[in-house]
Order: sequence, then structure tokens, then C-alpha cells
Amino acid sequence: MTAQAPVSRVKELERRYLNGTFAELCRIESPSGHERACAERVIAELRALGVKVHEDDAGPAAGSDCGNLLAFISSDWPGGSEDSTRHGRSLLLCAHLDTVPLQAPVEPVLLKGGWENANDGILGADNKAAIAVLLALARHVRREGAPVDVELLFTVGEEVALAGARAFDASRLNSDFGFVFDHASPIGEIVIDSPTHFRIEASFHGAAAHAGIRPEDGRSAILAAARAISSMQLGRLDAGTTVNVGTISGGTGMNVVAENCKLVLEARAIDDQRAEDVVAEIVDRLHEAANLPDCDCDVDISVQRSFSGYKLPVGSRPVRVAEQALRACGHQPAHISSGGGSDANALIAQGFATVNLANGTERNHEPGERVSALALEEMLDVALALLDEAAIHAPAPAL
Repeated sequence: MTAQAPVSRVKELERRYLNGTFAELCRIESPSGHERACAERVIAELRALGVKVHEDDAGPAAGSDCGNLLAFISSDWPGGSEDSTRHGRSLLLCAHLDTVPLQAPVEPVLLKGGWENANDGILGADNKAAIAVLLALARHVRREGAPVDVELLFTVGEEVALAGARAFDASRLNSDFGFVFDHASPIGEIVIDSPTHFRIEASFHGAAAHAGIRPEDGRSAILAAARAISSMQLGRLDAGTTVNVGTISGGTGMNVVAENCKLVLEARAIDDQRAEDVVAEIVDRLHEAANLPDCDCDVDISVQRSFSGYKLPVGSRPVRVAEQALRACGHQPAHISSGGGSDANALIAQGFATVNLANGTERNHEPGERVSALALEEMLDVALALLDEAAIHAPAPAL
């Protein structure tokens, strides 16, 4: 007898709410640092359900106009307390409120079953698809209950080196572990490896001179920066390591030998020591270029570890919960290594076990960003299944 595919638990009214909420959220501009309007929409929705939302004071540290939001929904609603601390009986689900900068206003349109921006810019599915799913899940749990308590965390500044999650106090959480939905790849993928990330800034200082009359009196900072870049390995260095020059700026005019030039670079590596070695080589190349005879510039270099990488044990309870939830929804779990960071990196760094799951979005950070209506529904199915599996895999209560 042929096995039947799992039936979606998402009902028609929930499906309409999910898609309508997603489109509404996308229209709210919330680039990193300006998440307040989106946060207020989330707060209003949860409060309408009778769910209290607490905002922390991470805004200034994260460079945002608001803090992270944390909400709690008791599994035995409405009789339970929002301050329940039943160890092992609570699950965290997390999404971020911010997007990368917008190239154009967002006007979501549904084309051939998928949401896209009618204008030439990002859609904001990263990460508003996940926000819509968590709000739909809150409505579902509020109406029908859940096998475990639910904590919902909405962070700010994820797109700027996980600023909000790094400023969040994970000791506030009741849950033993949690999940974020923040990887733009097919649903079913589980991120078990994520890189360490470094930001490197280099400011070259030379001497200005008239480019047509006294060029030999000048010392070009732009030339030094160019020599440094040309001496580096860029792009994908190996399967787990990448280097990129993100921005270059300098000079004051076409006819002036450039006195100043600034580079901003990043280096990522799954292996922490590999990341540090690559950064050390970049720093050497920057100094060498500044000291070349035809450059003879000073250079100021700053190196910042934005976030640390992780490797999840494949047999750990959170990974097993994810696998079982995905199978229950008809997806084949696949362990992947990602070159991207997520709030999972910041929470894991605080000792809170977190798994990043693929959310079915496509081409994030690009004008062609897209997510299908089916993927939104499947994400909600997976989120509900995570609650079920977390209850099954919860530790036995202390006697």
C-alpha cells in the first residue's frame, strides 16, 4: 500500500491570514536600525491575541530605534501564567524584524504562486516570511493550545552582524532550545555548520597633490588600497572559507592625488582557526601594500569578530526534533553547512542551543527575492510539528 503524503494542518482561514499578514509586513519598511514600525505591528497583533510582549533595552547597543521583542504563550492557555518556567516544556521560535536596505518600495504581488516585489528591489521575505509564520502560529496556539509552552523572539539588527541577538540576554529564556527560520533554501535543510565572521576596516593615508602639475609630490592612498586588493585571495578560498571586499571609498576629485582611501572587508570560515589565519594574512597584505615604494602610505586597521561559528552535534536533541518535525511534514531532512550567519550564532555563543532551519525563500538580498505561498504554509506546518516533537522529546520531569 502506498504511503500517503502528510496532510497540511493549515486551514483555509489560517492560509489567508498567513499570506495577508506576510504581504502587510513586507510593505512596512524596516531596514536595520529602523525596525520600530514593524515591531509595533507585531506587538499589536500579539496583544490582540491577549499575549503580553516584553521589549528589552537592546536598541541603543544594536543601533536600532527599538529593542528585541519576547513573548510567551502558555500551553494550557488561558489558565497558565505568562511567567511559567516549566523546565523542558517550552520551545523558542525566533525571527528577525530587520531587512537589508531597500532599493525600491515594496509592493508584494502574487505571481504564479509566489510572492515577489512589483518594484525592482528586495521583497523582505528575509525574514518577514518567518515573522508571518510565527504570528500565524501564535493565533493557532491561542485558539487550539499546544503541547508545550511557546516563546517567540523577534530580534533587531540581524542583518548587521546579529546586533540585536548579541545584545539579547538569553538567560531570560525558559526554553531548553529553540529554532530560527532564516536560511534561504528549500525547506528540509538543517544548518549544522555556520561560520565565524570577521569585519576588517583599513584606512590608508597618503599625501594630496595636483594630479597634473605635481603628481610626484603625492602619495596615493587609492593606489595603496588597489595594490592591497590585488594581492589578496578573494571570493571562495575553499569549501568553508570566503573573503570579500565590500566597499571602497576615497579621494576628493579627479585631479587630486588621493590622500585617503578606506576599505571594508569581511572574512568567513567554518573553522575558527582558519578564519583567524585568513584575517592575519589580510592584515599582512594591507601593511605590505602601504609600505610599497610607490605607495608609501600609513594604514590604520581595525579587526572585529562579528560573530563566532558553530558545529552542531547531529545527534543532539534539537537536531533530532527538527528531523522528526520535517519528516512529519513530508520533508526529507538534510544537514547542510552554510556560509551565512543567523541569530542562532549569537544565541549559541551564549550557551543557548539553537538550530537554523531553511525557510523556502529564494534569492534573499536580491531584487528577485521570492517566496511561494506554499512555502509559507509549509513553514507553518513545520513550526507546529516542532511543538509536537519538542513535547515528545522533552526530558522527564524531576521527581
